[in-house]
Amino acid sequence: MVIAAQLILGVALLYGGAEWLVRGASQLARRLGVPALAIGLTIVAYGTSLPELVVSLRAGLAGLGDISVGNAVGSNIFNIAVILGLSALVRPLKFNRQLLRIDIPIMLSVSVALIFLLADHHLGRAEGGGLFAGIILYTVLTLRRDRDIQPDDREAPATTPPGEGGKLGLPVVTIGAGLILLIIGARLLVDGAVDLATALGISQAVVGLTIVAAGTSLPELATSVVAAARGEQDIAIGNIVGSNIFNILSVLGLASLVTPLDSGGITALDLTFLMLTGGLFLPFLAGSKQLGRVGGLVYLLTYGGYLYLLWPK
Repeated sequence: MVIAAQLILGVALLYGGAEWLVRGASQLARRLGVPALAIGLTIVAYGTSLPELVVSLRAGLAGLGDISVGNAVGSNIFNIAVILGLSALVRPLKFNRQLLRIDIPIMLSVSVALIFLLADHHLGRAEGGGLFAGIILYTVLTLRRDRDIQPDDREAPATTPPGEGGKLGLPVVTIGAGLILLIIGARLLVDGAVDLATALGISQAVVGLTIVAAGTSLPELATSVVAAARGEQDIAIGNIVGSNIFNILSVLGLASLVTPLDSGGITALDLTFLMLTGGLFLPFLAGSKQLGRVGGLVYLLTYGGYLYLLWPK
């Protein structure tokens, strides 16, 4: 009963936090004259990835490298296959041209880099420092890119010119309150799920790749689904892509910078599905710019296949 109540409260806090975060981010984008995509790729994506960062840091310091690395890898798989899939079922998603040309290729590139770094099942401090430097560079370039884009190149311009949207205090407070609710809700869900998994005797790697990863990805899930329902497609998609980049460069980068991580339980199956789910973006890079409901269902079935292969029989 206690675990059930903990899970229900966590879900309620996540939904409320997601609603506030999307509303605040949308208002902030309009009032700053910044496209919603830039907000989704940075403020929203990084904010909703804070649970992954906290969990991976705590797990790494406790010597639980499989949970620390599995949390980030599993979250990236979950973000694309489940969150993008569900968001498309709520409302077909149109991909922004900038996202297809720049951010998705970056996400795929850092995923490939992570696979090479995990070849020896170890992330040291030097590797962590390199990854963390990557997130700093990506954030700076993303914000500078938005500043340098000509008005005609913007596919989703802010509807309010800079300086004409009113004070920034309310959107900032709304975003902050939403993030707090998301973090608290995610922690309640993860703690309850881990307690349940421990009682079932499931391995650390499987716990990290599934239960913990799904739990820490619930802020992204709630945020992207709510954003899709509200028609904020750039925030819905940008949140997922930005979160995946953040999970590799910042979550694993900072966690391994603080303490080296050993991840012997992360197998070729997990890294294959990391690339497979990322590869689902390739048709959009090649031509189509919209993910419909059928495509969303394919994404969900892909995750179902991963769970079938991963879960102990």
